[in-house]
Amino acid sequence: MPKLTDTQLIILSTAANRKDGAPLPLPKSVRINKGAAARILKSLVKHGAIAERPALRDDAAWRETEDGQRLTLVITDGGRQALGTLPDKGSKTRTAEAKSQPREASRRTSRTTNASEPKMKTKGSTSTARKGTKIAQLIELLKRKTGATIDEIAEATNWQRHSVRGAISGALKKKLGLTVRSKAINGRGQVYRIDVGR
Repeated sequence: MPKLTDTQLIILSTAANRKDGAPLPLPKSVRINKGAAARILKSLVKHGAIAERPALRDDAAWRETEDGQRLTLVITDGGRQALGTLPDKGSKTRTAEAKSQPREASRRTSRTTNASEPKMKTKGSTSTARKGTKIAQLIELLKRKTGATIDEIAEATNWQRHSVRGAISGALKKKLGLTVRSKAINGRGQVYRIDVGR
């Protein structure tokens, strides 16, 4: 799977944190037009990070087939591996979706997104985050001597709290190989910092 953009990371981490694994509706922090959203979602489907399934009555529809069947999207095991999170073993829907991927795409996804591959961790450098992106902003917040809480990061980046957690565990820890430590501090709560002493 190609390197995920900040927007793709937010969409996938939002889906991973939802009970039904759905990336739709997109989180409020993703401010893009419908055309851009469709291109991003199609790219994630193409690379096996999310997959189509028949929509239930309350599901947000992604598209309709020629015969009028509504389809929605769910994160796959490949998408969870790309984030660096393990699939939820209790979810039959996600497991069924992962099995429904074409065999070749499934092999390609598992080959390129295996979270245990050492090469993902050896990329551990803040220089791999593109300048001016939300991920670069997140790194700067966590490099401060005082660190940052989830609420402080959410306010600075305009992300939802679950998107912040997903970015820390997925983009920073797994993709960039950074060590993020947390400590409970009186008056602030849980404070996160990047370990720069490595």
